[in-house]
Amino acid sequence: MRQEPSPRPLKRLASVTLLAVCVIAGLLMMSRLGAFALVDARLYDLISTAAPPAVATPERPSDIVIVAIDEPSFSEIGAQWPWPRDLHARLIQSLRAAGAKAIALDIVFAEPSANFKADAALAAAVGPDTVLAADESLIETPQMRQLVRTEPAAFLLAGGGQSGVASVALDPDGVVRHLPLYPDGFARQALAVAGIAASPPAEGAMLRAYGPARSFPTVSYYQALEPDRFLPPQTFRGKIIIVGLSVQTAMASAGGQDIFATPFTVRSKQLLPGAEIHATIADNLARGLTVRTLGKMPALGILFVTGLLAALAALRPSDLYTGAGAALLLVLLAAAAILLLYEGNLWLPPTAPALAIAGITLPVAAFDFRQERRMRRTVTRAFSQYLAPAMVERLVADAGALKLGGERRELTILFSDVRGFTTIAETMKDDPQKLTALINRLLNPMSAIILAHGGTIDKYMGDCVMAFWNAPLDDPDHAPHALSAGIEMLKAIETLNAELQAENGPDMPKLAVGVGINTGECAVGNMGSDFRFDYTAIGDAVNLASRLEGLSKTYGVSIVLGEETARRVAGTVPVVELDRIAVRGRVGETPIFRLAAQTPSSPAAAAARTANLGSPG
Repeated sequence: MRQEPSPRPLKRLASVTLLAVCVIAGLLMMSRLGAFALVDARLYDLISTAAPPAVATPERPSDIVIVAIDEPSFSEIGAQWPWPRDLHARLIQSLRAAGAKAIALDIVFAEPSANFKADAALAAAVGPDTVLAADESLIETPQMRQLVRTEPAAFLLAGGGQSGVASVALDPDGVVRHLPLYPDGFARQALAVAGIAASPPAEGAMLRAYGPARSFPTVSYYQALEPDRFLPPQTFRGKIIIVGLSVQTAMASAGGQDIFATPFTVRSKQLLPGAEIHATIADNLARGLTVRTLGKMPALGILFVTGLLAALAALRPSDLYTGAGAALLLVLLAAAAILLLYEGNLWLPPTAPALAIAGITLPVAAFDFRQERRMRRTVTRAFSQYLAPAMVERLVADAGALKLGGERRELTILFSDVRGFTTIAETMKDDPQKLTALINRLLNPMSAIILAHGGTIDKYMGDCVMAFWNAPLDDPDHAPHALSAGIEMLKAIETLNAELQAENGPDMPKLAVGVGINTGECAVGNMGSDFRFDYTAIGDAVNLASRLEGLSKTYGVSIVLGEETARRVAGTVPVVELDRIAVRGRVGETPIFRLAAQTPSSPAAAAARTANLGSPG
């Protein structure tokens, strides 16, 4: 017969599946938010700059040199910005004479200046190896949206010079991460003039930042005017020269601040001059280092895969292995993002997949933790009255050892009743408080002995106690432990009798204990109603243990053992067959046993067969 699946795993599967669907759907909607994209952007900054590519190596010197219009140049030249255009003409001629392959000026000469001769000198110097900056800006008003392009003055390009759009693309947080897509971009034009073929960047391509300011070989403007005087030979030979502002002070205010945040700003806390931005773009294009962003469909696929793996990890009850599995998924995701970036120039935005892992596993772990706390409270509340504190702690630590629904187990059951208590109770019927105190003095040591020997207290019935061993926790030596508890109860009663006689005089009746112990299969668990239940044991073995306790008075012995209990303890305590009795539901007579050290004192015991000494056969 086919066994139906348990409803609890199916319920957990449905719950985790619903949670995963909700988390992924929520992330898809959140991914449309700008703040969400900014988190991915900042992660890109941190990851891409952890081990940035080198601008130059001993085997491969940089193809780009920056001529910086910097503070030392302002000091040496001694002129206010903008400088006379014939000064730029001198620079172009000096660089060309020094062997520069391409000269790109990141300066917009949009209109003629007031100095006609200076303009003519610059026009004469600009040639096919020269690129002048153009600019594009988007003007938006409530009435219109207009793209304005500013080109170099036409007469400056008459000698064959090229123009290139020097505008850069800023992300919403003001950081330059993406390559501009102008077909005649400033950096692309500089490469083209130098004869270097470079594929156009893909839409959404991102920059690989090399480092802080002056990561590229940089010389001051005034040094480039006289390279033979200030610079080593071959400084410009075969190089692409990018000329631009490189100041962080107000001296650049006349021409506008030309400094930007880049991915490396998160580490250096510095802005990068525009000339170095263009150098980075040109070098990225020439070396094929631009980073493509994972497409929407692959990104969606990765989100679903990580969500599925997180859901699979959350299906099992949360524990250290579940946490380790979720952590491993996050590590693998981070490793994949790093590996794809550094080895494949591909950016995998990790925020959504990481949130999918956390959004699925953390709520499930929180729910499981809450359920575990609830189970701990239930176990503690249910068993603190039955078990010793150490036993309760074991149950709390290993709830798997407990089956609250009930189970079939072999138990050793002990019934203990106090002889002579009825007589004493009659003498105290007019003083119920004193009678209650006496019952407590009786039951306290009895209970402590049971708990000390690993037993579970089932119930109190007046002066009678029922206990059992091997549930809810396993106890391989349950029979010897129960017998040890019974023997110790006899000693406790002797101590109590001495105390009572000392308090009430020698006429105080003595108490005696009758103990019945039996071992057998029982049903054990929480039993009762929806309003009240107890952890208890039921079965023929329990009934026989109760009967054995009653027979202890008949035979005049303190402890009577069932057959299985006697067999299990005979190796350590000598036992004697006491009699054979008829048990309802069993064929033939069942032997019962006593401790060899105990002598029967009643008439019924005189007829008992005591021939079988030692271990029962």
